[in-house]
Amino acid sequence: MLSGIGVPGIILLVILALLLFGPNKLPELGRAVGRTFREFKDGAREIIGEDDQASRNNEPAKPLASAPSEVQAAAPAASASTADNKRLPE
Repeated sequence: MLSGIGVPGIILLVILALLLFGPNKLPELGRAVGRTFREFKDGAREIIGEDDQASRNNEPAKPLASAPSEVQAAAPAASASTADNKRLPE
């Protein structure tokens, strides 16, 4: 990326930055740029972590091993009654 600039180009950029911002503003500007990059990096890691966690949660469930049909039929009714009990007050 910066291989085409070379040493003379970097020196020119430093001199130009000194002329534009002055020697007192450059450290403050460097800190601001560093904070911006750090926040961007942390945000990117957070997004990647959320995607990894979401992909782990979306793994297909393992099929039940030959459970009796009566237990499978009763399961939806039991989950519906517990869902009714967990309603938020209005």
